[in-house]
Amino acid sequence: MLNLSTLEPSADADEAPAIRGLDAAGLRVAIVSDAAPERNGVGAYYRDLAEHLRAAGAQVELVAPRFRAGRWYGGLTLPLPGDPTQKILVPPLSLVGRRLRRLAPHAIVVPTPGPYGLLGMHFAGRKRTALIVGFHTHFERLTDLFPGWRVRARIAQACLTFSNRLLFANSQLVLANTQEMVEIARSIGAVNLDVMGTSIPRRFLADTAPPLNPEVRKVLFAGRLAPEKNLDAIVEAARRLPQIEFQIAGDGPLRDWVLAQAADLPNLRYVGWVKRRQMLSLIDGVDCLALPSKVESFGTIALEAMARGRLVVVSAHCGITSWEPLNRGLFRVRDGETLADVLMRIGGLDRALRERKAQIARTAAREMNERNLAHWLEVLTRGQALTAHG
Repeated sequence: MLNLSTLEPSADADEAPAIRGLDAAGLRVAIVSDAAPERNGVGAYYRDLAEHLRAAGAQVELVAPRFRAGRWYGGLTLPLPGDPTQKILVPPLSLVGRRLRRLAPHAIVVPTPGPYGLLGMHFAGRKRTALIVGFHTHFERLTDLFPGWRVRARIAQACLTFSNRLLFANSQLVLANTQEMVEIARSIGAVNLDVMGTSIPRRFLADTAPPLNPEVRKVLFAGRLAPEKNLDAIVEAARRLPQIEFQIAGDGPLRDWVLAQAADLPNLRYVGWVKRRQMLSLIDGVDCLALPSKVESFGTIALEAMARGRLVVVSAHCGITSWEPLNRGLFRVRDGETLADVLMRIGGLDRALRERKAQIARTAAREMNERNLAHWLEVLTRGQALTAHG
C-alpha cells in the first residue's frame, strides 16, 4: 500500500512561534526527496525546513518515502549498497505528478540524486519551475568504508554522480552546507553555488532547556550506526571512563556490533531507534553529545544538541566546525586525542566554564537557524520570480 501523503507538522510544533520578520505568505514550495524524514540527517533537515516555512505562511509539500513500523512506503524498494537498513525507492510517477500539479509550486527543492529527486527535476523542467538542489552527501568518500560492498558501492556511486550532474545542469542554484561541499559540487559540475545553513526543529527552540549537571555523567551518540560514524571511539571511551554512562541511539549496518559491545560494557547502553518527536527529551537527558565521525558533511544532531544547551564534542571531520560562530560552542577532538581524552579534559574544566560554553552553543545555534531560514526564504522568493517570468 502506497503512502505519499503530505508530511504534516507535529502537534507540538504549534507551540513554537514563527521567527519574526519572516513572511512567506503565498509562496508554494515542493520538496522532493529520496530521504525519509525520520531515517537520516537529510530527511530531518527538510522536515524541519518545511515546518519553519509553513509557520511563516508558505504552502509546502514534502514528497518523500516514509518509514513506519519497520516498513517502507512510497514505491518499489531497492537495497542501498553497504546499509541494508536504508532503501532506495522508485516512486509511482502518476501519483507524485498529481501532487505536484495540485500544488503548482513556485520552486521545487531536490536534496537527493535518487529516483524521487530525478522525478522532481523532470517535473520542474516540464513546468518551467525553478529547481533548487541541495547537496548534502559526498558518496565517494563513503565508498571505501564498506569493503564488503566495494564493487556494488562503486557502481552505485557512479550512478549517483551521474544523477548529481543532471541535477546540477538543470538547476538554477545548488546549495551545500559547507564551503568544502561547495567545492566538491563544483568539481562534479555545479556552476551556480551558495552555502546554506541548517534549521532546527521549532520545539528545540521554544522549550526551555534544562540546566547541565555539575559533572559530565551521561554522553550520547545519535545517528546512523555505520562505519563513517567512528563508533569505535564511543566504545573505547566507555571502556576507559566507567564512571560515565554512554548511550547510542540509531540504526544501521553496525547495530549487531553495537548490541554486542553494550552487552559487554555495563556503562554502554543501546537505546535503539528514536523517533523524531522523542529526540528532544533524549538530548535533554544527557550532559554531552559526541559525534566522532570520520566523514560528516555537517552534523545536524550536533546543532540540535547545541540548541538544547548541551556540551558537544565533534571530530575535525564534521562540517559544522567550518562555521566559526558554531565552532566557538563546540569541543573538538584535537590531533592525537581520543574521545575519552576530550571528555576528561571537559571534566577538568570549572563548572562555570562548561555552562558558559553551553550558553554560547545555544545562542549560536539559534542564530544559525534564523539566518538559514531567512536565506532559504530569499532563495525561494527568487525562484518564485523566475517561475512567474518563465
